Amino acid sequence: MTALPLRTARPWARVVALPAGGLAAAVIVRVALQGSSSLSGFGAGLAFGAALLVIARACGWRARWPGVRPLLLGAAGGLVLIVLPRLMHPGVPVVLGMRPEPFVVWLGVTALVATAEEVLLRGVLFDAVSGVWGPIAAVAVSSVLFGLIHVPLYGWSVVPLDIGVGVWLAGLRLASGSVGAPAVAHTMADVATWWR
Repeated sequence: MTALPLRTARPWARVVALPAGGLAAAVIVRVALQGSSSLSGFGAGLAFGAALLVIARACGWRARWPGVRPLLLGAAGGLVLIVLPRLMHPGVPVVLGMRPEPFVVWLGVTALVATAEEVLLRGVLFDAVSGVWGPIAAVAVSSVLFGLIHVPLYGWSVVPLDIGVGVWLAGLRLASGSVGAPAVAHTMADVATWWR
C-alpha cells in the first residue's frame, strides 16, 4: 500500500503533516544545537529561524509586504505585550541590566526567530487549520503549539503565559488579516527582553 501524495491526502493530514511535523523537527534540532554559550544560542536560533522559513516556503508561503495598517497594529500589540506585565505587577522592580551578547547580533537572531515563528504558526499553520476547522481552531492550535515550542528552552511553567501570548498574537492576525501584525508584536516583545 502506497502513501497518498501530500496534496491528495485528507485535509487534516495536510494541516498536520508538513507544518506541524516540520515545526516539531525544527524544535528538536534547536534543542540539540542549543548550548550554554551565547554563540551556540545564536547558532541554534539562526538554524531554527531558517528551518521554520524553509518549512513555510515548502508549504507554499510567499513573503509579501503586509501594508502599513498591519505593521501599526502589530506595533500597538507589541506595546501591550511590553506594558501589560508592568501594569499587572507594578510592585516588581524593573531590572535594567543588559544582556552580555552583542546587541546587533542578538537583535538579528531574535527578529529572525520571532518572525519565522509567526510566519509558520500564525501564517501557514493558521491558514491551514482555519481552512479545515475554522478560525477558532486556528487560534487554539497555533497558540498551544506556541506554548509547547518554548518548553525545551524555558520549562513547563511558561506554557500558560505563552499560550495567552499566542492567543493575543492570533487575535492580531485575525484583526489585521496579515502575519505582519503578530510578527511585529512578537519581535517587539522579544527585543524588550534585552533590558531585563
